[in-house]
Amino acid sequence: MHATERERLILEALAPSGFISYRELEAKLEASPATIRRDLTRLEAEGLLQRVHGGAKLPDATAPDAPATGVQLLGTPFDQSITQNLAAKQTIGRAAAALCDPGEGVMIDGGTTTLQMCPHLDGRDLQVLTNSLHIVNALLPQKGTRILIPSGSVFREQNIILAPAGEDSMPRFHAPKLFMGGAAVGPQGVMQHDIILVAAERRLMDRAEQVILLVDSSKFVSSSGAIVCGLDEVDVLITDAGITPDMAAMVRAAGVELIVA
Repeated sequence: MHATERERLILEALAPSGFISYRELEAKLEASPATIRRDLTRLEAEGLLQRVHGGAKLPDATAPDAPATGVQLLGTPFDQSITQNLAAKQTIGRAAAALCDPGEGVMIDGGTTTLQMCPHLDGRDLQVLTNSLHIVNALLPQKGTRILIPSGSVFREQNIILAPAGEDSMPRFHAPKLFMGGAAVGPQGVMQHDIILVAAERRLMDRAEQVILLVDSSKFVSSSGAIVCGLDEVDVLITDAGITPDMAAMVRAAGVELIVA
């Protein structure tokens, strides 16, 4: 098992309770104690976990049971991000909306690029599960669009609803398509700045038949962060014409359908 895959599994295992023991990690990863210690050391250096006696835990600032008013998501706030590469995001959103079949149920993860789908969904009579209050507000005027939201805490930086302690808040919902964004995309996979976002997106991915990633070409950079998934877990990637030939080849080599809007 590759190191990036082990790191993703470690972060996923931490999300529900905020702690995992060395013994649990050895059983889950089928790796040696020395290998697991090296993985934990790397993740701790990136600020994604803390090594403690007997195992590892989430950093105090992102512990699942911390009060919502005291937790802030890492990364660029929504109000700032919405203005960046807006024209490309609008083009990507239009192309993504065209993939939705009339009357189907879809999941749309919160983000400034996925938000751009909303104007083009009117008249398709979709059922939409979303954790984004921005997306809810954009869809409310559409009389034929039915909206579902999970319960949880509102994170004001992104105006999204997240429940990092577990999955009980998620509606019993399965959809043919999940539309989601990412903070960065590279050979390691799709990355986010915050482990709480990783856990939330993994729960959505588990409920989808097809994962459709919406990222503008500026997101194809060499970056560090919490890995949401490998590129091989993405079915379709929609981006703009600014993607470089090398990055396009990397995406296609992973078996991903690439749509350049």
